[in-house]
Amino acid sequence: MGRATSFNMTYFLSRTSSRQALVVVVMAWCFSSSVQADTSVFAARAVAAKDNRGQIFAVVDKTAASVSLYDASGKLLATSPVLLGQAKGDASVPGIGERPMADIAPHERTTPAGRFKSEPGKNLTGETIVWIDYDAAVSMHRLRPSNPLEKRPERMATATPSDNRITYGCVNIPADFYDRWLLPTLGNTAGVVYVLPETKPAKALFSFLR
Repeated sequence: MGRATSFNMTYFLSRTSSRQALVVVVMAWCFSSSVQADTSVFAARAVAAKDNRGQIFAVVDKTAASVSLYDASGKLLATSPVLLGQAKGDASVPGIGERPMADIAPHERTTPAGRFKSEPGKNLTGETIVWIDYDAAVSMHRLRPSNPLEKRPERMATATPSDNRITYGCVNIPADFYDRWLLPTLGNTAGVVYVLPETKPAKALFSFLR
């Protein structure tokens, strides 16, 4: 397996002084290495079981707050940090996709886990997105301007995943990573998105792990 691209190093370095650069590079390398080791085992099992149906796929690891993109053969293409649903949990509240965002309570803002048939699409403003669960209105999309009090860019830039829980359930991805890697792949054709659970064993959701 060839070396995959990690978004972290370029993004972090652009936000740090030269004195901080070495520490940031080490943290970014550790993030990328640990995520690749964990999700690549999962990806290999999915491909061996033909669960991805010969399609390109992504693995969202909620515990690590990361997304890893794989080609149809299971080769790792790229990895990036992400922002996830504010609340811990592996299921969406029934009917949440039909409700105004202002009516969604903090404890309901989960990113659902499981295997999803992804589709490219657009939101109500015409922005290109990748649908994970259309009925629940959960997608992968670029990190957008938002309430400055939420500090989303700053949360994305930290080396730890503990502060990456802030969205209503969607997976927020750095814009340049999205445009370089997701837009020409899952943003252009149907694929598969696996979201790893955080409240139960992965084998409870994915039969090919049993």
